[in-house]
Amino acid sequence: MLVERELHVMNVEVIGDAYAIASNYLRKTGAIADTLATNDRLLQIIVELFRCGEFNKIRLANKAIAQFEAAELV
Repeated sequence: MLVERELHVMNVEVIGDAYAIASNYLRKTGAIADTLATNDRLLQIIVELFRCGEFNKIRLANKAIAQFEAAELV
C-alpha cells in the first residue's frame, strides 16, 4: 500500500517489514526491550533511510540495525 505523507509516497509494507526484521534482531540481542511497543528511534531511522532512496527491506533493516547500534555506543 502506498501512503502520501509530506509530499512523499512511502511503501508502508517495505517499511513495516524492515522494522519487523530489525526490531526482532535487536530484541534478541537485548538492544531494545522485548515488548510489543514500537521503538520510535528505530522506526525513524528506517523512514529516513527509505526517504534517502533505500527501498530493499533487508538492506533497510541491516542499515538501521547498524545505525541503531552505533548510536548506542556513543
